[in-house]
Amino acid sequence: MSAVHVHVEEAGDQGPLLLCLHGIGSSSAAFAPQLAELSSYVRVVAWDAPGYATSPDPDAPLGLDDFADTAAALIRERATTAHVLGVSWGGVIALRLAARHPELVDSLIIADSSPGSGTDEAKAAGMRARAADLAELGPRAFAEARGPRLVSPGAPDELVRRVVDTMAASVRLPGYAYAAESMASADLRADLPSIAAPTLVLCGEQDGVTGIEASQAIAGAIHKTAYVIVKDAGHLANQEQPGHFNAWVLSHLRITAAIPEQEPSPCL
Repeated sequence: MSAVHVHVEEAGDQGPLLLCLHGIGSSSAAFAPQLAELSSYVRVVAWDAPGYATSPDPDAPLGLDDFADTAAALIRERATTAHVLGVSWGGVIALRLAARHPELVDSLIIADSSPGSGTDEAKAAGMRARAADLAELGPRAFAEARGPRLVSPGAPDELVRRVVDTMAASVRLPGYAYAAESMASADLRADLPSIAAPTLVLCGEQDGVTGIEASQAIAGAIHKTAYVIVKDAGHLANQEQPGHFNAWVLSHLRITAAIPEQEPSPCL
């Protein structure tokens, strides 16, 4: 595969690298809460996947390994290794990255993800159908139909609007079609036991997209895992409950990267 160039958002100038990989209907904008808070401890890099948002369209179709290799190239450009945070489709890429390039991955944070849609014929067919839906509806109507499902029923209207707006500004063909095919053909169940990186698996309590069982399947197959349910969150737990989500990520990084504890605030 020739080099694939992507746009990234970066924050923080010290500590280890934390590479953030967004879901199939999103972009680096999904990680605004992590760029804002976690950058006090680590160097946060969030990509717009190839063919998404401000990243250029790839010259040829990309499969899951191509997305993983592009993420690997980002790590090599900025550090020798990284901690990798993947949400949903980004989690599938992160898992494949850890299996394919284990020397680059210090640890994993896998949020609201799955071993891939290729584990189930119906899910794979539904994933493949999404590209036609996007072509028919266009990005805005597509986002308005899908976005509200990604958060819990109790999510504030402002968050729903932000999720929809992010999706509408991020997805387009052919990049979304490549992503959907990579997800539809992915079945990482054979890869998971080989992953040696310490892994934190998080799942929103009300995730109705990938669901708790899919996250449990990941946690149960990787040898070094911690598993956390994020209360009062849907599929986008990192955006819906960023305070709780970031606290768990920081706890994981304190163990795996030995980052320092936050300085206590002075009592008033």
